[in-house]
Amino acid sequence: MANIKSESALVKKVNDIANVMAAAGVGYTDYITQLTYILFLKMDKEKEEYGLESKVPEGYKWDDLVELSGTDLVEKYEEILKELSNSEGLIGTIFTRATNKIDRPVMLAKVIEMVASEDWYIMEGDFKGAMYESILEKNGQDRKSGAGQYFTPRALIQAIVEVVDPKITETVADPACGTGGFLLAAFDHMKAQSKDMEKQQFLKNNALFGADNTALVVTLASMNLYLHDIGVNKSPIAYKDSLIDTSDKMYDVILANPPFGTRPQGSVEVAANRPEFVKTSDNQVNFLQHIMSIVKTGGRVGVVLPDSVLTDTGATSHVREKLLKDFNLHTILRLPTGIFYANGVKTNVLFFEKGASTKEIWVYDYRTGIKHTMATKPMTRAHLQEFVDCYCSGHEQDRKATFSENEPNGRWRCFTEEEVKKSDNLDFKWLDLEEKDERTIQEVLDDMQAESDGIAEAVASLRELLGGIEI
Repeated sequence: MANIKSESALVKKVNDIANVMAAAGVGYTDYITQLTYILFLKMDKEKEEYGLESKVPEGYKWDDLVELSGTDLVEKYEEILKELSNSEGLIGTIFTRATNKIDRPVMLAKVIEMVASEDWYIMEGDFKGAMYESILEKNGQDRKSGAGQYFTPRALIQAIVEVVDPKITETVADPACGTGGFLLAAFDHMKAQSKDMEKQQFLKNNALFGADNTALVVTLASMNLYLHDIGVNKSPIAYKDSLIDTSDKMYDVILANPPFGTRPQGSVEVAANRPEFVKTSDNQVNFLQHIMSIVKTGGRVGVVLPDSVLTDTGATSHVREKLLKDFNLHTILRLPTGIFYANGVKTNVLFFEKGASTKEIWVYDYRTGIKHTMATKPMTRAHLQEFVDCYCSGHEQDRKATFSENEPNGRWRCFTEEEVKKSDNLDFKWLDLEEKDERTIQEVLDDMQAESDGIAEAVASLRELLGGIEI
């Protein structure tokens, strides 16, 4: 049995080492990545002790590492990472482009010692998985790490999964999976639907698919699922750029919070690989087009997108027209600011199905008059309960608006087919509530700094783009 008695105690133990690492100049993200590699080696060792097949080649196992010290330890560890990063299957995915970020032998030894003190393999998947998710969440909330761009609030994920309601026999994909939050929430939602062993095996090995084009994220997502006993032979996470994916794989359900902004310089142009797409440099619009192309007829989508997708003209409006024509965009959830790492970004969740055109659109406004901060007033699942109740998942015909002439501040309103057609965009507003700024002075300063950093980055990119041209 594991020595640790509770999830909180295990998380504390992991974070205590993180604090030691931070004092030595090793950031939280780098620490989690190295912890992931070392933890996998230890679990592989434990599996062998139970008579199960090892995934790691001879000469690169836990026992080859654990007895070493000093520079020998660091050199052997780096040799192991190099070898395993070139492997196939699950190992190759978890060790995607693996490199060592802890070059001080004594610090590396501390992580190994902590991992060695526990029996990880026999821990319940929900237990060790919850531990890992906790440290990923802490990392996602750390402004300095920059990892928040890969993290979607669990409360929002849970609400989206609940209303989209993926079934245990369906396939679920997230083409910009981050650390795997949507896939794990879908797994938890689906596994309780049946005790049939064949369905459970399908769920663990064939139902889920995720992709990301950042090596670090692929490592974290793969390990996140592995610790939940998902994809123990082959990870459902792929290291690739979804936007230039030309495979014909289709899915029943798509759940995603794709990256916003323009495509990074040096990336392959999307239109070159996807000539059927409306040409645009906006990530969010390209991801919307990609999602529209990979969901099966009759399939369902829940995707987080910025206001610009609902309002912009040009290429975006052409994609929006296609969405309304070929898909039933039946629901929009307007989200408040302050729930994501990026400050001030106004977002929505679009819910649509493939195979029928849009008629009426139901909108739930959880933005006007609402204020959350990640530090002092984070959004919880309870905050979204009214939306979940109003959605009427599985019996949408029973929906009833909370907005009316007598209740003008009701947050749930239906816009008719005629109103949708008359509108220039899909940014529906009707509430007239005073929006109070409840941020602390420190939060205001943090937001100002984030906006300043964003402007500085934009100016630097523009200078690079202009290449020194005098203007």
